Amino acid sequence: MGAEALPRNNEIDAAAAVSSHPLILGLQPAALVDHVAPVDWSLLEQIPGDRGGSMPVAIEELEHILEEVKAHKLPSPDELSPMKTMAGGSVANTIRGLSAGFGVSCGIIGACGDDEQGKLFVSNMSFSGVNLSRLRMKQGHTAQCICMVDESGNRTMRPCLSSAVKIQAGELTKEDFKGSKWLVLRYAIFNLDVIQAAIRIAKQEDLLVSLDLASFEMVRNFRPSLLQLLESGDIDLCFANEDEAMELLRGEQTSGPEAAAEFLARHCKWAVVTLGANGCIARHGKEIVRVPAIGESKATDATGAGDLFACGFLYGLVKGLSVEECCKAGACSGGSVIRALGGEVTPENWQWMYKQMQIKGLPLPDNRK
Repeated sequence: MGAEALPRNNEIDAAAAVSSHPLILGLQPAALVDHVAPVDWSLLEQIPGDRGGSMPVAIEELEHILEEVKAHKLPSPDELSPMKTMAGGSVANTIRGLSAGFGVSCGIIGACGDDEQGKLFVSNMSFSGVNLSRLRMKQGHTAQCICMVDESGNRTMRPCLSSAVKIQAGELTKEDFKGSKWLVLRYAIFNLDVIQAAIRIAKQEDLLVSLDLASFEMVRNFRPSLLQLLESGDIDLCFANEDEAMELLRGEQTSGPEAAAEFLARHCKWAVVTLGANGCIARHGKEIVRVPAIGESKATDATGAGDLFACGFLYGLVKGLSVEECCKAGACSGGSVIRALGGEVTPENWQWMYKQMQIKGLPLPDNRK
């Protein structure tokens, strides 16, 4: 665990007892806590960076934005408090959703701080049945992110990662990956060494690897490293949204989501481009499918939509479903999270998802209540 590791707490030990060899592992080097709040346009115009994107900030700026959010927040009719705080991060959202909503045994690899945010992350993930035996608790701060949701349901994210504890490449062991079938990753240049180390060990242990392209800024600013990762042939499944797809093809002769899916499919067994309210396009070899979105035409909050889409798609692959059925399962789970604030699906919206899956003729998870 490294010299910085602290004694494990009871909740981590309890969560570690859940399925010692999870079917799906998520690598999130730094545990993250999301603060999600509805805000008006005037606040977004004051914050540096592109609206709708994700740009890292220092802790001082995060605290300043949190104060501003309290002054600019929109009323949220279904919530006593207009701001929701929960375990966050793309990988955590996907892993939590697979465990809580689909009953797939999942674990997370990473590190959290010994602060209140770290305890919240552990409590939230363990409550959802995620195996935390690979989560190291270290002395220091847990990463945080402010997710500002406008009236159209679009989110602008400002993560604070610079002072947060995280797992290092040298701390990963074969034992972390042994017995699992999938490794779920999110592209991040500041975690590239850990990502590369994880992929190397995962392939030695015969795991399939899923990669999410993270954000259009990450693709735009660090495209060469991303291309190198894709061209390695070690990425089996890749998810991109429409904005990330556009940045991926910048400088190429072709453009558009179909071209992006084709580009990704040259390097990955499965390539998926999500299109928000317009559904998704997926390629597997020569097979191309296009599936419409399911649910509300207007999202309450798009936070986690792509992460939860990945849940359904991975569930479909684990179940041996066709690519079209995987996309339909992804559309059901992606549609479930946008019905409420934040990247965690509520119990009522899981029930909504199961109903949609029944309508589509998809196999329901064994854990549905």
